[in-house]
Amino acid sequence: MHGFESTNDWLKERTSLSPKLTALFIDGQSWTFEQLDLLATRFCHYLHENKIVRGNHVGMLMPNSLPAVCCIFALARIGATLVPLNTRLTPQELGWQIGFAGCSGILSTTGIDERVVAATLGQTLVRSLPHSAAEFEAMLAHYPTRFEPEVQENPKSPQAIAFTSGTTGFPKGVIISYANHFWSAFGSAERLGTRPDDRWLACLPLYHVGGLAVLFRSCLYGTAVVLQDGFDAQGVLDSLRDEAVTLVSLVPTMLGRLLQAGLSRANAPSLRLILLGGASAPPRLLVEAAEANLPIAVTYGLTETTSQVATMEPDRVLLKPGSAGKPLTLATIAIVDDGGRDLPHDTPGEIVVSGPMVMGGYYNDPVATTEKLHDGHLHTGDIGYLDEEDDLWVLDRRSDLIVSGGENVYPAEVERILQEYPGVSQVCVVGLPHPEWGQQVTAIIVPRDPDRFDKGDLLTFSRTRLAGFKQPKAIFIVDQLPQTGSGKVNRRSVAELMASRLAAA
Repeated sequence: MHGFESTNDWLKERTSLSPKLTALFIDGQSWTFEQLDLLATRFCHYLHENKIVRGNHVGMLMPNSLPAVCCIFALARIGATLVPLNTRLTPQELGWQIGFAGCSGILSTTGIDERVVAATLGQTLVRSLPHSAAEFEAMLAHYPTRFEPEVQENPKSPQAIAFTSGTTGFPKGVIISYANHFWSAFGSAERLGTRPDDRWLACLPLYHVGGLAVLFRSCLYGTAVVLQDGFDAQGVLDSLRDEAVTLVSLVPTMLGRLLQAGLSRANAPSLRLILLGGASAPPRLLVEAAEANLPIAVTYGLTETTSQVATMEPDRVLLKPGSAGKPLTLATIAIVDDGGRDLPHDTPGEIVVSGPMVMGGYYNDPVATTEKLHDGHLHTGDIGYLDEEDDLWVLDRRSDLIVSGGENVYPAEVERILQEYPGVSQVCVVGLPHPEWGQQVTAIIVPRDPDRFDKGDLLTFSRTRLAGFKQPKAIFIVDQLPQTGSGKVNRRSVAELMASRLAAA
């Protein structure tokens, strides 16, 4: 990794070291670093032809694809800042993010660009690219094969303005630098190791920091990415079986679906690690994964920390089911009270993270930056504690905390217990208004078999495992739970849906 810390053009650096190594697999087709570098070079000329230059903020609204990969590396080469946009947003939401981030241009693909045009009302340059790899390569074929960037490289310059999921309020634009990516990748490699034959399956979207991190880390390590356009259980199973995948990043809902579809070590012969993050992992899910002989590394991270910042190794996961393990190399985690004072072991408080992987701030939002960043220490808003061995336990977001009758209830704790009940497939716990208690604990459940699910049995099960004030006072049955673009349950949307149901009733 020596040499990469002083450059922003990791693809060029990797190509000079190992041009013939395979960099990317998509739908059975592969590209070496040399071939990918050539495409990125030609794409730089395309960008300049369309008046996209150094210093611009450039939106990218694309599914996981060859054009998206080339867009990310080419923008780094010319010195522009990437603004990855969620492909699931409405025109109104897109318009706000594009305007807020000051995008001078938008790069999209056929079939999505109509929404961008509607969002920007013709005020921003929009360029539509072919979605298919063959058509994209043909489009670039006539551009020159050499490009000399005008950029003065600075690893602390912004690589991306990545919007948070917005599940706790209005999305914020997280400024992620190349140095943030480098030190995040360094810490991950120190904890999980790297192998020359590693192939990292990326089914998380590239507009999500978890997907973006896979692309940069693999370039840094000299390993390959197997890129899929979103999560499809059968597609992931096929790839794990047939494409020699060694690493995959998942959120718990994805892992649950894969286990239901029959995933085991036997049909993923090359798999050495599943990085599981994005939400709290139910202990029952970890047990089921262990029974399938799957190697799970539970992680904790945020967009503001450039993906993972703590990780529990597979051989320790079942010893402490639910813990996210110890911080990565160069990361520091502290637990503080409302006054910012350090708390003793096993005492819940706010999780504070520091280290070179922590963001530089929120774009165009000095108030939020001041609230979150104090002398380089990121106040995450998450509630957790460190045990006697300094392993991290994440309880919940501060904003998700339920205060019922003066007692604090952490939804994730209640969810972990309810998930252990055999009839529960998915569960989300929220606090809904109550005239006497302030809030009531409410469970919204997707049952494994709706015809056989019994709410009374579930409550009997939970009474022996949860204090009375933590018990669900209302249970709703639904077919599915709304999710964010990264596959996490959207707790805010669930709460709004249930509140409107109660109001209507």
